[in-house]
Amino acid sequence: MRRRVLLLVGATTSLVLIAFLLPLAVLIQNVAEDRAVQAATVRAQSLSALVATTEGEARALSVAQVDPAATVFLADGTSLGVPAERTSLVELAFRGASESGYVQGGLEIVFAVGGPTGTIAVIRSFVSDARLSEGVGRAWLLLAGLGVVLLGVSLVVADRLARSLVRATISLAAVSHRLARGELDARADPAAPGEVGVVATALNGLAGRISDLLREERETIADLSHRVRTPLMALRLDAEALDRPDDAERIGAGVDAVQRAVTLVIEQARRRGDDPAGDSDAAEVVRERVAFWLVLAEDTDREVGVDVPGGPLPVAVPRADLEAGVDALLGNVFAHTPDGTGFRVSLEGLPDGGARLVVADAGPGMDAAAVRRGSSGSGSSGLGLDIVRRTAEASGGGLRVGTSEHGGLLVTVDLGPRA
Repeated sequence: MRRRVLLLVGATTSLVLIAFLLPLAVLIQNVAEDRAVQAATVRAQSLSALVATTEGEARALSVAQVDPAATVFLADGTSLGVPAERTSLVELAFRGASESGYVQGGLEIVFAVGGPTGTIAVIRSFVSDARLSEGVGRAWLLLAGLGVVLLGVSLVVADRLARSLVRATISLAAVSHRLARGELDARADPAAPGEVGVVATALNGLAGRISDLLREERETIADLSHRVRTPLMALRLDAEALDRPDDAERIGAGVDAVQRAVTLVIEQARRRGDDPAGDSDAAEVVRERVAFWLVLAEDTDREVGVDVPGGPLPVAVPRADLEAGVDALLGNVFAHTPDGTGFRVSLEGLPDGGARLVVADAGPGMDAAAVRRGSSGSGSSGLGLDIVRRTAEASGGGLRVGTSEHGGLLVTVDLGPRA
């Protein structure tokens, strides 16, 4: 922007200076020529009276004193003053015509001096090119210097103006980037020049509105958490009151999982706008979550294949987010396939770091469009795969949906490496 403003001002100022200085330079040239010609004409006219009224040595002395650069051609063929060639213009003057014309080296001016019997003499005055352009070079240099100064001043003023505009624009962009990173207290300077100040005011209003909406969202989620925890507590008490310890333990574990999910949602809402950076051991998390779901798999007669390496696989996903993602994938298997449908969970490290989690089942399959948020073909919320997708993309990976070798759903999740 700054360079464009300078180019625009420089081009505009140059055009104005050219349109102003060129005619002025031509005018100076013409004025210098007119001044030189007028001076020669005055001297020649002064000499005309002397030539007409004097003769002999007095005439020659008068010519040398009045105009040392003049030549007087007499009717008898002799000449006085500066020796010069008898040109066609001089011959024309003997016929009574006083003229001027350019010759090699300057301007020739001839005057016919009349007498009782006709033209008795012709006065020739020569103005050299140096005299015609005397002072023009110096005036042109002054004009050129004036033009350079005016152009420099205009560029300096334009640079200061452009710098203020660019500085305000860069500051505005920096504030927008800070807001994008979650620094909701960032504000632009509304005193910026021109329309940039208007944009800064609008951006500040938008940032304030976003802060208000996030605050309302946190308050709503916090209120929801209190409403959900009370029924969960009652459900836990009912589970502990069951006669069969195995059922009580299983239902209690489910209540704990729901409690953890609610706590995770609250924590995510509180840190909204901050960088949720974190990492975890994908192998450890997947083993734990698969072990949790194996109990339900046994109850529903599902054959489960597990291929998880024993060593750690660090990924750039917080542990709570990775647990929620794995639970969403395994929960989809139980929710969208009939009892007795087997599935397989495999985890492997990637060459550049990170891990690849694959969940494949032998169920009826699912449309790839189900990865879109809110899309579901079985009456569920349609958020499961979207939660996994956002978790994977936040780590620098991604999610792909395909068909398994048994015709069921194949979900491949790439998790980015730990920084």
